[in-house]
Amino acid sequence: MNLRPARTLQALAALGLAALLSGCDTVGYYAQSIGGHLGVMADSRPLPDAIAAAQQAKDTRLAQRLALAGTIRDFASHELKLPDNGSYRRYANLHRSYVVWSVFATSELSMELHKWCFLVVGCISYRGYYAQADADGYAQGLRKEGLEPYVAGIPAYSTLGYFDDPLLNTFVYQPEGELARLIFHELAHQVVYVRDDTTFNESFATAVETAGVERWLALAASPDARASYRQYDLRRQQFRAMLLDTRDRLDTLYHSPLSDDAKRAGKAEIFAGLRVRYAKLKEEWGGYSGYDRWFERPLTNAQLAAVATYQQWVPAFTVLLAQNGGDWTAFYAEVRRIGELPRADRDARLRQLAPPASGGDALSAGESETAVGAALGAARASGAPDTPSATAASAKP
Repeated sequence: MNLRPARTLQALAALGLAALLSGCDTVGYYAQSIGGHLGVMADSRPLPDAIAAAQQAKDTRLAQRLALAGTIRDFASHELKLPDNGSYRRYANLHRSYVVWSVFATSELSMELHKWCFLVVGCISYRGYYAQADADGYAQGLRKEGLEPYVAGIPAYSTLGYFDDPLLNTFVYQPEGELARLIFHELAHQVVYVRDDTTFNESFATAVETAGVERWLALAASPDARASYRQYDLRRQQFRAMLLDTRDRLDTLYHSPLSDDAKRAGKAEIFAGLRVRYAKLKEEWGGYSGYDRWFERPLTNAQLAAVATYQQWVPAFTVLLAQNGGDWTAFYAEVRRIGELPRADRDARLRQLAPPASGGDALSAGESETAVGAALGAARASGAPDTPSATAASAKP
């Protein structure tokens, strides 16, 4: 297990204090979070050892994917100036499809996500669990309180540099462009992380992943990988635009002067319309069904509200990168400076750079903090099947 002693002890000490000062529910949550993440770390092994073991077992596919991941990881530090540390230089097979499950929640007639506050990471809009049953159980409790929960499987998360996060079987089989996107995104969380501002953090990481993947495709990817990613990314953009439009329609409805009963009826119509629009989109795609999983359960406000978190400030960060001439080091320094501003000034500065995108990005529905999710990490919330061909669907449409 490869840990960073000083930061790890600091984080664990903070969690221990939180446990002493909190109720049983919080103590249990921190305990499963810490234990779950330490279990992930204990299962990991250095990448060269994992590749050798895969070759010995004649698992050529895994060996190739790990080698590719190693190349992408080196590219992240050399070309994008992302942290050159032990993160994503180890591998763990968890023998499950997701590493954690995150719970999101809204009120019945609201698109505002409920927030939970923790030491180290501040207030975030989800709770992460290493067992799906625990996440489902917590969601059931929220439902009894009158909230509308949504449970999303998460293939990867970042612990913000407190630990050297490993590659996992939950995402290593994703297509080349998606694998690069995920690694760049999670490493970006180690560069800049602002407490209590998930939208800032996720928008920044999304901007880094987007520009980073473009650079990867231009410099390192094969022609086939580039073509495959372009097709996949076009579908994702179309799907995301549909979700954001639906989210905006719901938000407008909930802020209207209509009665609650009328809003409920309108909500049902909008969700039904979303299913019809998706069916038409699938026809345009020639029957491609990669996002079917998104519709397997009843649709919820929380499922769409998470979309708004991940894209709002991406245009602003993209402009900022261009203003710095594509110099990643200078870009990160300016992002840190903006992140240190008071919230109102920070948002004003980002508005000056570029108008916020409508809504946001869907659940890559992407950040989820497990205890280390709620305590040590900035995790990528994977709710929407971003990569259907992967071992685990990444939640970011």
